[in-house]
Amino acid sequence: MSERSDIRSVVVTGASRGIGHAIARRFLAEGWRVITCARADVPKECMIDRNWARHIVADLADPASAEAFVTQANAFLGDSPLHALVNNAGVSPKTPYRERLGVLNGSIDGWKDVFELNFFAPLRLARGFASALHRGKGAIVNVTSIAGHYVHPFAGSAYSTSKAALSGLTREMAAEMAQLGVRVNAVAPGEIRTEMISAEYEALVPRIPLERMGTPDDVAGTIFRLCGDDFAYVTGTEVFVTGGQHLY
Repeated sequence: MSERSDIRSVVVTGASRGIGHAIARRFLAEGWRVITCARADVPKECMIDRNWARHIVADLADPASAEAFVTQANAFLGDSPLHALVNNAGVSPKTPYRERLGVLNGSIDGWKDVFELNFFAPLRLARGFASALHRGKGAIVNVTSIAGHYVHPFAGSAYSTSKAALSGLTREMAAEMAQLGVRVNAVAPGEIRTEMISAEYEALVPRIPLERMGTPDDVAGTIFRLCGDDFAYVTGTEVFVTGGQHLY
């Protein structure tokens, strides 16, 4: 990949819609070169931006597909540095009976699938891009959740514990990858209004001090700042993007 030395590069996962798409758009707006992956293509109109360098279709819940994505992205980067990795892809599935995966319901294999995407994929990608991030003295941001810290009425135990595990992994990553000059932080969103959110979440708004749901742009802006020079001495931190909901 040929690049001007003054342009920074970022990898964003789960970028075809929702929060991930907003993250990619924010980095594009700031002039970064963006490499994305998702299970689906991004909207064609988004690819008009010349800084949207490459989109790779991949299912990060499949270890082989995740490894293939890393290989393709690294081949595209070549010897160029990577300045940021945003591990946004995640899943909060339901059982065949439309229930959240809990302690007493849902298959154990279903739990393993959740952890494969929400926990092991960020680990695989951090390892896979470590050299490129070292070259760029870059930053990793893991997208966790308020549900990883509190019992959430709608999230389900499998999702919540996978995000709690990702919070712990963030701390361990920060300690180990500091040796490479790579910072690692996390962003824990609360109730964010996307096309995936259901009407039942409206009942949670009175519990949010700022009295509204967040937007994907609220999350994207926080992640962008964590990847920038103003946060060059911040690592091992988890930022709550919840409108104050985590205070109660």
